[in-house]
Amino acid sequence: MVKAYTQEHVYKHPWERVTSASWRKFADPENKRTLSHILEVDTLNRKLDTQSGRLYTTRALTIHAPGPWFVRKIIGQDICHCIESTVVDAQSKSMQLTTRNVSLQKFIEVEEKIRYDPHPDNPTAWTVCRQQTSIRIKPLSALASMAEKVEQRCAEKFMQNSVKGREVMERICKYLEAESRGIAL
Repeated sequence: MVKAYTQEHVYKHPWERVTSASWRKFADPENKRTLSHILEVDTLNRKLDTQSGRLYTTRALTIHAPGPWFVRKIIGQDICHCIESTVVDAQSKSMQLTTRNVSLQKFIEVEEKIRYDPHPDNPTAWTVCRQQTSIRIKPLSALASMAEKVEQRCAEKFMQNSVKGREVMERICKYLEAESRGIAL
């Protein structure tokens, strides 16, 4: 069983500002309360390919384990480790992030893909964000009948966290906009 969903959001900010906000999303202490499920973010690797002009980054994320409390109790872990791989192509104005869990894989597999591109209707002022997430609970012999319900609860939590993430991105974009105009917030 796999629970998958797709979301699309339009930021009324240019691509450069939105992608800058994406890099700052986890670093800003003001966002720690909003994104309280994110415990730690560490950059593992950053490489600029001088031939293509693409930036490749790999980060490790430590998060509160998804799912209902009783599932966390059964698996015996409250945290989950994930790897986020990012490719930024400044020439084509594309930023792609793929995040996968690397722990708890015998219980759950989560993959999130986010892509930021200039909006086709207003490419210099707006950015479209497309997010695809898939969640697969691996059947546990005692919980096989509940796997679908657990996937649904996980999906609901991921969607709630996506809304929080967009709120943080909007706040950072407004801060960056004010900063570029020389206005202090």
